[in-house]
Amino acid sequence: MDQTLPALPAALPPDPSPEIAALAARWKRANGPVMALVNRLGGTLEGQFTLLPHALRTRIEDITARALETSYGLSGAGARLPDPKGRTTLAAAMATGAVGGAGGLATALAELPLTITVLLHAIRREAVAAGYDPDDPWIKAEALRTFGSGSPAAADDGIDTSFLSARLTLTGPALQKLIATVAPKLAAALGQKLAAQTVPVLGAVSGAALNAAFLNYYRETAAIRFALLRLAEQHGAEPVLSAFAAATAPACITRS
Repeated sequence: MDQTLPALPAALPPDPSPEIAALAARWKRANGPVMALVNRLGGTLEGQFTLLPHALRTRIEDITARALETSYGLSGAGARLPDPKGRTTLAAAMATGAVGGAGGLATALAELPLTITVLLHAIRREAVAAGYDPDDPWIKAEALRTFGSGSPAAADDGIDTSFLSARLTLTGPALQKLIATVAPKLAAALGQKLAAQTVPVLGAVSGAALNAAFLNYYRETAAIRFALLRLAEQHGAEPVLSAFAAATAPACITRS
């Protein structure tokens, strides 16, 4: 007599809570190196961009927007080269920062597109590490959106988790709209860095160190972003992003 074995229950997907908690802890640590460096240099970067002359702020925003349009393809050119543990990218970031800071304002401005290219290269590598194709238009959009996720010079900023609302195709108006959204945020962060680089004597040293710290910040932000993207595809966007928002929310202080 034929016997039909009972169907095995479908395997439940792994609980994403531990990974979300780890990502939240990683996010809270992301600002640390930048803020520690700023404190060692004396003073604060936060708010310095608004103190720059209006014409210079506008120029920085224009340079940043143009660099975001052209740098993504350039950043992918080095993807075939070995980069053990990110050391090559780190060396490139520090070198461009040192050169930018060595010659004052003129070289600091000229260095901005190179810095953006290096940062995008690191972000692309994080997309690959998470299992995504960095040349996919959707992933390219998420890479650019990384620059809208807080500022490395502001400890109270949080990562932007509104990125799952739509899959953008980066052509024409959509690309311009996205760049117009993220460029001012990135320009403000880079403008703060530029202000520190133009300090006499400290320019080259602070430029190299700040570029290394900014690279760490945006690389960490990208890694978290793409990890959340993967978890959202597996478990649904709303529960994953809600759990991450709760895990990264500032602790409430209550009075007894």
